[in-house]
Amino acid sequence: MLYQLHELQRSFLTPVMQWADMSSKLFTNPVSPLAHTPFSQRIAAGYELMYRLGKDYEKPQFDIKSVLVNGESVDILEHVVVSKPFCRLIHFKKDRTDLQQPKVLLVAPLSGHHSTLLRDTVRGLLAGHDVYITDWTDARMVPLTEGPFHLHDYIYYVQDFIRLLAPDLHVISVCQPTVPVLAAISLMATAKDPQMPKTMTMMGGPIDPRRSPTQVNNLATEKKFSWFENTVIYAVPPNYPGFGRKVYPGFLQHAGFIAMNPGRHAQSHREFYMHLVTGDDEPAEGHRQFYNEYNAVLDMPAEYYLETIKTVFQDFSLPLGTWDVGGQLVRPQDITNVALFTVEGELDDISGAGQTQAAHDLCSSIPADMKQDFVAPKCGHYGIFSGRRWREIICPKIGEFIQKHS
Repeated sequence: MLYQLHELQRSFLTPVMQWADMSSKLFTNPVSPLAHTPFSQRIAAGYELMYRLGKDYEKPQFDIKSVLVNGESVDILEHVVVSKPFCRLIHFKKDRTDLQQPKVLLVAPLSGHHSTLLRDTVRGLLAGHDVYITDWTDARMVPLTEGPFHLHDYIYYVQDFIRLLAPDLHVISVCQPTVPVLAAISLMATAKDPQMPKTMTMMGGPIDPRRSPTQVNNLATEKKFSWFENTVIYAVPPNYPGFGRKVYPGFLQHAGFIAMNPGRHAQSHREFYMHLVTGDDEPAEGHRQFYNEYNAVLDMPAEYYLETIKTVFQDFSLPLGTWDVGGQLVRPQDITNVALFTVEGELDDISGAGQTQAAHDLCSSIPADMKQDFVAPKCGHYGIFSGRRWREIICPKIGEFIQKHS
């Protein structure tokens, strides 16, 4: 019933939010008499804040139209290469046929936010690489007739994409997908698959959550598996194509994101209000862009989410060597010819220090000269794939690593 109640609340709030948006514009539009009344900026700021706190956020667009390559602007076209029920493989195709750049598969998280959260990651990589990204589908939009989506399906999807793009391929996984990506490549190595990637870069992921556990890890271990089944799983209501599908709803995930740092978000909204009042447009627009992305969430398939909780965060199946996928053990030690680069943030409060570095111990058969690790100083979780530190420090290091092993 919780999902239905949420939808009912949303239907009631929608006209109120539209009214707040219209009122804000009435107090800021120079042709409106209300814009010239005393305290008009404060009133407009209050209405806009109200609107943004209560509105429904749709999936953003990547909106990458061009990129600078060697100082020259090159047009970008988004092309859907493969369309599966739960994921699309998108190619950011450059309008240049003479460019010979390393091919990169960027595996985005299926953990609440849309793949557009990696927009800055894509933009940074595009200058020197031919970039593809996994664009995961909101589970509420997938009809029940398409069947379930398990954790092993995620692995099979990744393997399909690797085989399509290999052998001259470099795989980058950010956060949650580091685990299934390592599993996918491990299983391919065990099977002696000829379509192996050349490198795998793993950024801020829970390869071994026992190391430096964070608040996220503690929640998964403190609660029984049955708690997750009975508390956060709901059926999609009738107004979506996925009616009846069991999911972990996006609005619940968003509430969890906010609950982790409520003070920080409250302060951000207070500062946004003051920027509007004082007419400081640049930081106000930055706030809008960040929360347009941060507040846009998707539903995860229940079976995928629950299996991830148990396999990754409760049973620690990957580091313990007990993970069975389709009757085959996941053995990272079987990888011998794929270079490994791990990236962590010094201040990461999602994946603690050492959790991603654990991949080096597990991939024991990769030669030392094919391994690299980097801990980004003064960098939080989101900072390792977006923002100034990503653009100026981390992205160039990944580019050098890929070039070295191309």
